[in-house]
Amino acid sequence: IPFLYSPFLGISLVFMLVYVWSREFPNANINIYGLVTLKAFYLPWAMLALDVIFGSPIVPDLLGIVAGHLFYFLTVLHPLATGKNILKTPLWVNKIVARYRIGAPALVRNAAAASPAEPERNTGVFRGRAYRLSD
Repeated sequence: IPFLYSPFLGISLVFMLVYVWSREFPNANINIYGLVTLKAFYLPWAMLALDVIFGSPIVPDLLGIVAGHLFYFLTVLHPLATGKNILKTPLWVNKIVARYRIGAPALVRNAAAASPAEPERNTGVFRGRAYRLSD
């Protein structure tokens, strides 16, 4: 599409990632240049406004926001509403991750079978500590 042409799509990728992150953590507080604090939900639009103020082209920013919205819709909102996941991770990526053990290790399936005297190690999940306020 000629009017959407952009020779370098790095800016679009950044806007896409910022958009998806802002949808995942909408209530996080963001400080822009130490002057303005706003919720993360508004961060892509604030960055777009700053780019317009500074005279940058608006098309790559909008492409990133559209791509981020499409990705978020197809991976989060649509599966929640219908139960159908349209945009699945390709099987070859899952195989590479499993083969080279990239990312967090799989969870221990049978926690009751693990020795109670020996704590779980390297399960890939931070369990943390919980303290009741009434104790």
